[in-house]
Amino acid sequence: MALMTIRQEHEGYRVSIRPAQEKLRVEAAGQAIAESNRAMIMFETRLPPVIYFPREDVAMDRLQGNPAITHCPFKGNANYFDLKDENIDRICWSYEEGFDEAALVRDFIAFDNVKIDGIFAGAEPYQIAQLPKPPENPLVPWLLQEAWQASSISSTLDALATKLRAEGVRLSRLRLFVRTLNPQLYGKFYTWRLNGDAIEETQATHKGMLSEEHLSSPYARIIDGEGGIRRKLEGDGPLLDFPVLHELLAQGATDYVAVPMNFSDGQINILSLVSNESGGFTTMELGYLYEVLPHLGRLIEAHAQRDSALTLLQTYLGRNAGQRVLSGNVKRGDGQEIDAIIWFSDLRDSTRMADSMDRETYLEGLDKYFDCVAGAIVASGGEVLKFIGDAILAIFPVDDGLEQACRQSISALRLAQEGLERVNEERDKGNLPRLRFGTGLHRGRILYGNIGAEARLDFTVIGPPVNEASRIEGLCKKLGEQVLTSKAFADGVQKGKRSLGEYELAGVTNSWELFGLDL
Repeated sequence: MALMTIRQEHEGYRVSIRPAQEKLRVEAAGQAIAESNRAMIMFETRLPPVIYFPREDVAMDRLQGNPAITHCPFKGNANYFDLKDENIDRICWSYEEGFDEAALVRDFIAFDNVKIDGIFAGAEPYQIAQLPKPPENPLVPWLLQEAWQASSISSTLDALATKLRAEGVRLSRLRLFVRTLNPQLYGKFYTWRLNGDAIEETQATHKGMLSEEHLSSPYARIIDGEGGIRRKLEGDGPLLDFPVLHELLAQGATDYVAVPMNFSDGQINILSLVSNESGGFTTMELGYLYEVLPHLGRLIEAHAQRDSALTLLQTYLGRNAGQRVLSGNVKRGDGQEIDAIIWFSDLRDSTRMADSMDRETYLEGLDKYFDCVAGAIVASGGEVLKFIGDAILAIFPVDDGLEQACRQSISALRLAQEGLERVNEERDKGNLPRLRFGTGLHRGRILYGNIGAEARLDFTVIGPPVNEASRIEGLCKKLGEQVLTSKAFADGVQKGKRSLGEYELAGVTNSWELFGLDL
């Protein structure tokens, strides 16, 4: 058995390339597909040695390109090939534009040992002696003992940057982009800066991801499948093929690296590093991080999934209800009795609008109505619990007194009116019917929690006051009022209320004194 032994001292993470000493042959599917006496062997810390063959000595006519790309921050992007006749996918790869560390094997071909029959020297399988055991990656014990204690993505990134600096990594900026499940946001940026006060969190909207700024960025290329990007920014004539590189260079950057951080479901997120120090990053510095990137990704994924779960729960259940469910209120019957203002509002003439216009135009108007009214409720401290057709059920808990809850409700009404007036000005230009709504406001004690079937629960409010608020709203059109309130609500209003007399509420015993509000 042919055996090749190379002694090599390991100091941290290293990549070393040496020529093979014998003529080597690659066999796959029973046939030779490469043979060369110019093969090179790459030794990389904690990875098996890899043999690279000059392209001229490989049967390239039997190979075809595969769209897969992977990235190494110190070797570059690896392009893959399939063995055509045998339908063996990704049997080999090549660093066609490899970085300096891979310059000796740039455009060479390496084969996946699992997918070939073997590499031979003469008739014998070719083996390479194992190198001395390298020192431990200092990020590994940090991941196991410290990183998991972080309570959020921001605190994890801050701890990572602090650890990298402590290990001598010449880091000036560390940025993480994580995609989110959010109807308004495509993702979030988390940025650590040397000498910065705290992690900066910025939002990336769906619209922003279509901007020229994003489309011309390294992040867009990586999200589209490019394995990763590295640009050394010092020296003569650095490659500045992205606008952001001009900005970083002006700020004194010497090295830029962006790599994908994949979640278990295949979602591509991005980690980028910037150095402002002479020489930029070393292979050892990047190697330590690259080794633990998959494990770091799982840690970030756990935080991201919790954030996404909370976002979705708050989006579909409401801000407070979503937090309660995530905190463990998940059983049928979980909940509490609360004192609250109940808000019930309904869009006027919605049936006529739905029958007289196309579906898209109607839905656009409905969404704008919900944006104005529900948005005003949330902005004023209320909780939107349910959209019932074109109606909205919401509450304002009486935590700080009745007058405060009433002020919040009236503030929401004014904000909603102002928003709808702006919308209606635009609708007037298009000869579309104006959007109007009626609102019933009531105060009472209600059950706030989980109700429904065992397999399908709803976190909402129930109790007679909810039905009464709906019945009060139902009289708005008859009495020609935009807002009607019960006496229980009006007791918390000092000015602008008008008693309208007593009225019967459908399905409710006794007559009720109702009030109008001057907004």
